[in-house]
Amino acid sequence: MLEMTDYIRALRGPILVTGASGFVGANLFKKLVAVRSDVFAVVQREKNWRLLDVNDAHVIAVDFNDHAAVKNMVTTVNPQTVFDCVAYGAYSFEKDDRLIYQTNFLAVSGLVGLLAQRPFAAYVHAGSSSEYGSNCTSPAESSACDPNSHYAVSKLAVANYLGYMGKTHSFPCINLRLYSVYGPLEDTSRLIPILTRQAINGKLPPLVDSRTSRDFVYVDDACAAFIMAAAKMHPGLYGESLNIGTGQKTTIGELAATTKRLFGITELPQFGSMTGREWDMADWYANPQKAMRELDWAPAVTLEQGLKLASDWVATLSDDEFSGNTKQGNSDRKRSLSAIIACYKDGQAIPVMHKRLTETFKRIGVDYEIIFVNDCSPDDSAQVIRDISAHDPQVIGISHSRNFGSQMAFRSGMEISTKDGVVLLDGDLQDPPELIEGFYAQWVAGFDVVYGRRVKREMPWYLGQLYKLYYRLFAYFSYIPIPLDAGDFSLMDRRVVGWVLKCPERDLFVRGLRAYVGFKQAGVDYVRPERMFGTSTNNFMKNLDWAKKGIFSFSNTPLTMLTATGVILLGLSTVVAIVVATLRLLMPEIAPKGITTLLIVTLMFGSFNIFAIGLVGEYVAKIMAEVKGRPRLIRTALIRHGLVTELLPDEKAT
Repeated sequence: MLEMTDYIRALRGPILVTGASGFVGANLFKKLVAVRSDVFAVVQREKNWRLLDVNDAHVIAVDFNDHAAVKNMVTTVNPQTVFDCVAYGAYSFEKDDRLIYQTNFLAVSGLVGLLAQRPFAAYVHAGSSSEYGSNCTSPAESSACDPNSHYAVSKLAVANYLGYMGKTHSFPCINLRLYSVYGPLEDTSRLIPILTRQAINGKLPPLVDSRTSRDFVYVDDACAAFIMAAAKMHPGLYGESLNIGTGQKTTIGELAATTKRLFGITELPQFGSMTGREWDMADWYANPQKAMRELDWAPAVTLEQGLKLASDWVATLSDDEFSGNTKQGNSDRKRSLSAIIACYKDGQAIPVMHKRLTETFKRIGVDYEIIFVNDCSPDDSAQVIRDISAHDPQVIGISHSRNFGSQMAFRSGMEISTKDGVVLLDGDLQDPPELIEGFYAQWVAGFDVVYGRRVKREMPWYLGQLYKLYYRLFAYFSYIPIPLDAGDFSLMDRRVVGWVLKCPERDLFVRGLRAYVGFKQAGVDYVRPERMFGTSTNNFMKNLDWAKKGIFSFSNTPLTMLTATGVILLGLSTVVAIVVATLRLLMPEIAPKGITTLLIVTLMFGSFNIFAIGLVGEYVAKIMAEVKGRPRLIRTALIRHGLVTELLPDEKAT
């Protein structure tokens, strides 16, 4: 008989596990990634406690209710196997009916619709036994369903949708109706973690009516069903729903008796009456014969073995971890922020920036880190950063081998940031740190990108008007919508940062990429002050270079204008040639004489040709920069706790 690792190796990759921050998804992902490297955990925002030990390279942040983000992921990764464990509404406190249907049905139909348009191997969906409603006395897959909640209705709708896609459109998909899965990484507010936690301490918690029953499936067995369903996918299974349970009814009284025996407890538990949706069925177990027959799958872990394994995991949790490792407990958790400051000739401003950022983050009440990127500044910026980090463990410094520019400084910081969101600031204090409070409020309200919109600049009025003119020309020429008067100062959600970092260009223009990746965006107005210290390093040529960087990176309009101008001039030249030839033949005495006209036309066309070649050259220069494949940036050291760590060659370049 094949080992589970053989089934995993047989799967077509790349492999996505969506909802990987959940209980079943996290266990499934870890089993897969332990065997092969082309497996990705897809989470909504960031890694939660279940995935803290997972390398960021295997994590993709995507909101499945954002169709554009899902399409981008499918196009970029081109998955061949998808294990879909996304769900909302399984917990009693998840009461948003609109979000239940949007997440559990509309998002699934959107994802499947995208996958069905390309070659694809297997889609396995985490369904629910709640699809049967009250008909849970060993129902077969063909038994009538009677959903009794919005969550159950949404899951049944997906099962029917997958049945239609599999049978009518030959889409390779299976719906697994999971029964009571338990084991390591389970939400600690659930029955088994609470029961085993108390049992470890020599007692049993109060339990619901002893007659209430469940079909308890250990999580390793559930994961095996997912893997075998994908590995054994064939047209006869397309669109089918399979029950994944043990087929054994275990009452709460029997569960308590098993726990007492396993832990040597003599005290009897207290039993109450059945209350709440979770315990509204008194006779509840699976008929898994079809899964056993079609997948050659069978549960291998007994209830007593599973309780022992679950208790071993629960025993590793501290009291804080046990109370905090719950979905409900984390629902109101404050999001964390990484501030990334690009520093060049900002040695005087860095301490002020640190003080104002610290005060802002403490006022908001969030976990944070401050990353100063010393872009080979000729002043004492590196030493200033080192001194601050010696006294503040939340400060990190990065040193570059040469000046790569503020855009690469931002990228360098984003690559090592670890928090839920990222704030980009220039080190000269022209981006007021206090505005982050407004950014944060918009972020919590549901926006993925919040940018500062410069309604006024403290500078000569004519320079301010030139900046405004540039932003409007840039927005007009660009092939994507570009916010007006918005610089790099912004807050980006972790999943937005992930997509920005996937953009490979070396001639980086962050504010353009920020608009390119999309997501929900909002602006916050502010007045941009002058530098607090020193003089600006910008000048006319640098500003011109900025203008070219933006326009040539996100607009084909200059080339289009050249083509249009060429067509117009060709037509005009043809008309003029015909007129002159006609005049020469019909009225030779009034035909143009001399070379003045010829000279002017030649000079005009010659100048236009030189200008056209120059424009094309700008695009060619950008292409050259990309195809050379040189490192985007080179880090020489990281600074933490006042200590400078020299980087090895393979850690320096990105």
